[in-house]
Amino acid sequence: MQFQTAALRPCSVLIWLALGLAGMMLLHGAPARAQGVGLADPFNNARIETVSIRLANPGPDAGLNDRITDTVRRALSFFPGTLFSQDRAAFAIGRALRNPDVADITYDLGFGRAGGLDVQVTVTLATAGQTGTGRGYAITGNPKDFPLIYDRNGTVLRFKLDALGLYYANRNAWYGDPQAMLAGNPLVQGNPAGKAYEGWVEGLVTLGISGITPVTESLYAYGAFSMMTTESKGQELFTDLTRSYTAVEDAYIGVVGGRTSASGNRLAFNLSAGRQRFTLANALLIANTAANGQERAALQANARWASDLLALGQVSYNTTKLEVFYVDPDELPVIDTDTRIGGINIETTPTPGLMLAGSYLSSPQSGFSYFGPTGSVIGTRKGLETVDLRFTWEAPANVPGPFFGGEIARQTNRNFSMDARAAYVEAGYTFADAAWTPSVGYRLSYFSGDDPATATYERWDPLLSGGNGEQWVQGSNHFKVVQDSNVIAHRLQARMRPSPKIEIVPQLWAFYADSLNNIGGNPALTFLGDREYGYEANVTLKWFASRNLYVHGMVAYTVPGEAVDLALKDPRDWFSLMFFLRYAF
Repeated sequence: MQFQTAALRPCSVLIWLALGLAGMMLLHGAPARAQGVGLADPFNNARIETVSIRLANPGPDAGLNDRITDTVRRALSFFPGTLFSQDRAAFAIGRALRNPDVADITYDLGFGRAGGLDVQVTVTLATAGQTGTGRGYAITGNPKDFPLIYDRNGTVLRFKLDALGLYYANRNAWYGDPQAMLAGNPLVQGNPAGKAYEGWVEGLVTLGISGITPVTESLYAYGAFSMMTTESKGQELFTDLTRSYTAVEDAYIGVVGGRTSASGNRLAFNLSAGRQRFTLANALLIANTAANGQERAALQANARWASDLLALGQVSYNTTKLEVFYVDPDELPVIDTDTRIGGINIETTPTPGLMLAGSYLSSPQSGFSYFGPTGSVIGTRKGLETVDLRFTWEAPANVPGPFFGGEIARQTNRNFSMDARAAYVEAGYTFADAAWTPSVGYRLSYFSGDDPATATYERWDPLLSGGNGEQWVQGSNHFKVVQDSNVIAHRLQARMRPSPKIEIVPQLWAFYADSLNNIGGNPALTFLGDREYGYEANVTLKWFASRNLYVHGMVAYTVPGEAVDLALKDPRDWFSLMFFLRYAF
């Protein structure tokens, strides 16, 4: 483990994208945190939209081909609505390869029409003499088998490598006034980015190993371990110090099992514990289970995701899933709140396209403080209870049609009077039969602020909300100033897919405050003179260049609103750009 310091320098720039939405209704807050936008791991924990399976070398017996395809589909457990994971994919392939008729299984990823993933699975049938021979470098000695180390009779051991290089730059970060926007922030060291054009680079390398082995015919044990090194150099949002940090990322074990009846009913379960990542549903409540930045570096890549401890139990029956979890997030030492969160989540798809779900969360331990209208601490997160209900509906895959969804949540606390609310509604349309299969949607989200005229505390606690810029990182620049508390956000978003491997996502945002009392938010915006936070336009380009290489770019332009104009002496429009390459196998 290392921690080093040094310095960086600026560069040059372009571009402005306009925005002007309308709206009114709510706000957000909290001091600026070391939290990026989920870049380093863009497809892990993304929702699977479609799964296709093809045989690379189908045999002459069509019936046998169909039976093998169906067996592989059930063994893989890649089903629409579930979350994708590279480790879980490797484990599932290990189970599926126990079929003696199958020699190899590979998969490729593409972009789904609703922001998730299309998974394309290729199955190679075994030929005479292949059965039972096994694969992997430890068996064959062939370097071409790498990263597969061992694969025989259901036991699979794989090497893991992730590498990422990122360039990020801002012009007029923090609206050109970092001194005011970062006053008292414990993450500040040296000179943070501000006026003028300033950039930095980040990198990460993850090395690890994962494996799965059968215990019985329908029960498997699995585990993974990895180490991650992150580095940053340049003038970033909180510092200009060069840093390098190495630490354990994943370290977990688990068991998975299940069966499919003759009538086709699926029962599956998964129990795991250790250092691992967890996303609850759509990331509104839990996504960023590890913090980045400061001595850990890789602030904007948001490289680290694994919690200090996740205990997770999952049971699913056909399209209904039950989860029970306990999370100890891996917080930055300088702002460690000693938070623990436990909860239960249930999701079901009663009819194709319709998803209904509900969650209950409780925090039995935390030092995270809530501040009343006078600035005094009125309580902590300990005792917090959150109830959440949500639904989504979408037309069948590859069919033009509308989509819509909504969510409502309420927070109370067992130790003092609290009543905070959050909600969103979204509606849009997918033109699945048009060129580039575009879709467009509008989302209105609300996270309550505290009303100083009442004795009850109403400011929404965002917990571990986040994910990526299409989930609950609301605005590439603006999110850094006003996170998901005391905010009303209007989002107009489109998706375009020039090819299954390329996706373009433009967004327009308008942000307003729910309450002029913003205690607990950014210190420069503690007391607001107006509800208009500001506006942002951004465009993201994503490209699966190959099975192993992912390319991502983004530009964003943010305009301060009246609330910022009144709080700062001379706020400037904020421009940022980012580009990264990620290689993984």
